[in-house]
Amino acid sequence: MDSATLTFLIIGGVGLALLVVALVVGEIGDFGHPDADGPFSLPAIAAFIGGIGFIGAVPAALLPESMGAWRIVISVLIGLVGALPLAFGALRLTAGLMRMNTDPTLTDNDLIGTHGTVITAIGPGRLGEVRLSVGGQDLKYYARSATPLATGTPVYVIDVPSPTSVEVVSTALDG
Repeated sequence: MDSATLTFLIIGGVGLALLVVALVVGEIGDFGHPDADGPFSLPAIAAFIGGIGFIGAVPAALLPESMGAWRIVISVLIGLVGALPLAFGALRLTAGLMRMNTDPTLTDNDLIGTHGTVITAIGPGRLGEVRLSVGGQDLKYYARSATPLATGTPVYVIDVPSPTSVEVVSTALDG
């Protein structure tokens, strides 16, 4: 491997190292406003530098050394042309990840009307435990009921007296 190809591979390695820093540490120096996305974000810079290095290494390795300085110029130009879409893709990807919607925080009103199952029997005047399915996720709460409920009884939440407990009624059909 000649020195030109090796140099391009080292430049690509520097871009890859910057990308690892961006993933592990985050933005190091915010160019402009810290919340602004732009072409100077660390992932975009890392993709651009890595693209120049790795894409530029291909023509540097394939073109004959007899081309002299033109070989380096062509390799740099091909690296630049190939690096621009990579930087743009990194920019779009990170912007999309930063703006990704998340589920709203669970509130007491979200629990009222939820169906569940008793997992620790609820005695008269005592707390038991219920498993509720909220938004596709199973959650466990302390539970109180006006009547005793055995383990496995299907229940319905009628009140949320505290952030960690619910009041339930049985939905089992007595036969």
